[in-house]
Amino acid sequence: MDDAVPEAPPAAEEEPAYDPAAPAPLNVPRTPTGDAGVDVALDRLGDADHLATDGHLEVYEDVHRGLRDALTALDVRPGPPGPPMPNAPRS
Repeated sequence: MDDAVPEAPPAAEEEPAYDPAAPAPLNVPRTPTGDAGVDVALDRLGDADHLATDGHLEVYEDVHRGLRDALTALDVRPGPPGPPMPNAPRS
């Protein structure tokens, strides 16, 4: 009879428990628009890929603020001069 104790099988490495709030890149392509302000805001979305879901809100609010500022800036830009007013007094 063999007095040797059988070796225990190697302990299986435990897989980390699934954490739905853990960072998980979405790999959503972000195509440049040609507008520097908008492109910076869209690039900022990539930061959410490295954050847990509870950190996404700050990124989304920052991107929303940047896009809103870009739209507001469109209203401030001077456009081409309008047509002259009929019967406008001449100076």
